[in-house]
Amino acid sequence: QVQLVESGGGLVQAGRSLRLSCSVSGRIYRINDMGWYRQGPGKQREMVASITRGGTTNYADSVKGRFTISRDNAKITVYLQMNSLKPEDTAVYYCVADVLPSLWEKAREFWGQGTQVTVSS
Repeated sequence: QVQLVESGGGLVQAGRSLRLSCSVSGRIYRINDMGWYRQGPGKQREMVASITRGGTTNYADSVKGRFTISRDNAKITVYLQMNSLKPEDTAVYYCVADVLPSLWEKAREFWGQGTQVTVSS
């Protein structure tokens, strides 16, 4: 089994920063893409940022220039640095990883439980 555990959420004022972390553990042969999604109150889940194993990144337009995704393959951890936070960034943030458990299995997505980020105005 594969587990993803997010940390770093909380309550912050608009304009401040937070850094989310997501550690992956379990039966892992290789991790391909990793990313962050979020779901705000009354909204659908949306992609925030993603990063390939080689470090290529992709961001939602709403967070470009403010959020930075990175990963440490040795620590099997992905990060989301969130700067200049806005009230509309309030959401539950989920980590996702495309994991190949072994050479004899297909890669599939695993999700974390989510961490709450609340930005006050």
